This record gives sequence, structure tokens and C-alpha cells, in this order.
Amino acid sequence: MRIRDWLKPGIKVKRWLVFGVFGILLIAFGFTELVTHRIYNIYYQVFYVFLNITGVFVLYVAVAETMKSIIALVNRGYIKVSLDSKKIESLIYEKRLLVKGPKIVVIGGGTGLSTMLRGLKYYTSNVTAIVTVGDDGGGSGDLREDLGMLPPGDIRNCILALADTEPIMEDLLQYRFKDGRLKNQSFGNLFLAAMAGISDNFEEAVQKMSSVLAVTGKVIPVTLDNMKLVAKLENGNVVEGESQIPEEAIRQNSRIEELRINPEDAKPLKEALEAIREADAIVMGPGSLYTSITSNLLVKDIAKEVRKSEAIKIYISNIMTQPGETDGFKVSDHLKVLCKYGGKDIVDYAIVNTGEITEELKEKYHEQNSELVKFDEEDINSLGIKVVGDNLVKIKNGTVKHDSDKLAEVLVDTIMEKKLLYDKKKIIEYMYLSQRIKQRVREEKGGLSE
Repeated sequence: MRIRDWLKPGIKVKRWLVFGVFGILLIAFGFTELVTHRIYNIYYQVFYVFLNITGVFVLYVAVAETMKSIIALVNRGYIKVSLDSKKIESLIYEKRLLVKGPKIVVIGGGTGLSTMLRGLKYYTSNVTAIVTVGDDGGGSGDLREDLGMLPPGDIRNCILALADTEPIMEDLLQYRFKDGRLKNQSFGNLFLAAMAGISDNFEEAVQKMSSVLAVTGKVIPVTLDNMKLVAKLENGNVVEGESQIPEEAIRQNSRIEELRINPEDAKPLKEALEAIREADAIVMGPGSLYTSITSNLLVKDIAKEVRKSEAIKIYISNIMTQPGETDGFKVSDHLKVLCKYGGKDIVDYAIVNTGEITEELKEKYHEQNSELVKFDEEDINSLGIKVVGDNLVKIKNGTVKHDSDKLAEVLVDTIMEKKLLYDKKKIIEYMYLSQRIKQRVREEKGGLSE
């Protein structure tokens, strides 16, 4: 076979694409002359109408012939299309069951929350993230000050964590400008800011961005009020601003004694309260104890609805202590803070890391005044809170994080075991799905970290 014969189908595709462009140009030229220049001579009008009709015909032929040429390439094996009917059927079945999955509400903010959401979306489509809007630092703080909008950073991260999008799109939205007036600003923040500009309010902007990125579940700001965090330190000094609180606690060598929000009567979104009422499980954390989790509980009626809910209430403890917020804290200390601001019945179960890290990493974190959060099971049980422990550590680029896949496994298994056993048919079907999803996640990501 001659080379030209081998290339012939591909050459046809290119020719018809060029032909299609010619048709578009005819339409554009004819339409522009008719509308823009307003030619009244009947002969010229007929001529330009004819150009439009010809352009439409040319475009139709080009599209039809291009499709035929592509099909020819497929049939001859030049383009390989693999349609695994069993795999497609399996994915459709999983999607159907994910829609029936447990209704999980997660409350928090920061990178910890988005890390958990990345794993959780594989197990249920019914995820609602209620995200703090107290951030006033970095690029979010700049947009908050310049545009008077709510901080987009934490919400952007949660949207991307739940999005069904290509890696290049995520890289684009997470990209931070390195120079100029936009230095250190995230493109995703600007995208959300632009959405806010064409929307009636910030909530609508979040919904539009979620729709564009095909988000699994919902992402909701806890309030639309211009909420700011205020902390009183043990030395009596008062600090305002989410970004300033831990820094000042470190600088003044004084722990946080009390946290409040301004305005104190900030109103929650109606959708947030409805999600809490309908939830099978309410999850708090992981994330900054005061500035990401507790700040949400201080918004009017949020803590009350969590306490009233019949859902299983779970706290996911951080792996490492956070300088300026939880220095020297054990797991029980985290829980005591939640009970102080959210009420006695705010937590039923605590998911706790039982894994260890290398001495080298311990030394590295010690230099940053951070250490592993101590697991004190007896003190946790004395609070009336049950414990679920597992090795949840993942090391990435020398940083200790939660393993999002393993955490999602433990979380979903806990919810199914403790909350949904009353429905035997549902539990059997869903646990079967859960095992299939775990296997698929392992295959896609090369195995869960241990």
C-alpha cells in the first residue's frame, strides 16, 4: 500500500474541516453585510441571502463528510476506540447506587476538608460541604477587601475536590500568578469572583461554578454575612481576623481562650440547615479546630440543628497539632473545644489516627512547634464519645496529611455500620458497591497507602 493511500482518510478529514471553515466564513460575511451595512438594494440583498444559504449548505456537507471520514478511520483501525460494555455497565450501576448512598454533611474548611472530600465522592453522590467564610488572608483576603465579596479560597478547594474534571483544568484553577499585581492570586479565586460578578449573590456564584465543573454533591457557604473571627487570648488580648489569630497566639505566647464571630447573629443559609436535618451523618473536620470548624458552629442555629439531628455525628481528628491553635492538644482536648462551643451532644464518634511517622519527620515538625496529636482513648471515652482508630497517615512531599482514600473508607464503613444497619437490603447492596469502589480506587491509584 502506498503512503498516500494509508494517509488518504486523514487527508479527507482535513479537507472537509477546511471546507467547513469556508462555509462559516460565507455565513459570517453574508450576515454581516445584511445586518451591519443595511444594504437596501434588492439585488444585493438577494445576493447576500444566497451567500448565507450557500454557507449553511457548505457547513452541513462539511460536517457530514467529516463524520464519515472519521468513521472510516475507525473502521480501518487508524483510530482505536475501545468500548468495554461490561465496564460501562459497571460504571452505570455504580452511579445509580451512589445516588442512593448515605447523605453526608461535612462541616469545616481549609485543606483538611477538601482532602477528605476527594476520597468521599467515590462512595456517595449525596455530599454537602458547609464551608466557613471567615478567611481573611492571602488571595482570598485580597479579593474580600478589594471586591467586598466573601473569601473564595476554601470554597474553591472544596469545589475542585468534588469536581469531575480533567487534571489540566484543576491545575489551571489552582494556578497562582507569580508576578505582577496578581502575584500569589489563584486563578480559581478569580474565576469564582467573576461568577459572583454575574450572579445575584455569592451562593448563586458557588452553584454556577459547581455546575460548570460537574461537582458531585453540593458546596455551600455557611453564611452570606460578612463574617469575621475574633479571639480572646489567655493573656486578655483580643485578636480579630482568621489569619491573625494563630500568628498572634504564637507571637504573644498565649493560647486561645475564647472564640466568637462578628456579627454574632450571622444567619446560616437555609440550604445548610436543611442538609443537616436530612443527613444520615454529620462530619466535622479535619481542619483547623478553631478557625475552620468551630467558626461554623458559632453561626446561628448551626450547632443547634446538629445537636437535634438524628444523624451520626463524627469528628475527624487532625494528625498533627497546629501552632497557635492546638499546641500540645490531645484528641480529647479537641473534643472538649467542640463540646464547649457546640454542646454536649455535638459528637458521637471520633475517627482517630493510630499511625506513626518517622523520627526524621517528627524532628522536622518539632522545629515548627508541631507534633502528633496524642490518642488518649480513656479520656475520649470519659466524654461519652466512641472511638474509631486506624492508620490514616499519608506522606506527600515531606508533609504529613490524611490519606483521603483510606479516610473515606473508614468514614463510610463507620456510617454504614453504626447508622444504616436497620435497612438490611440497603446495607447489603451498598456494602457490595463499597467493595467494588475500593477495588477500583486501588487499581486507579496504584493501591491505598498503608
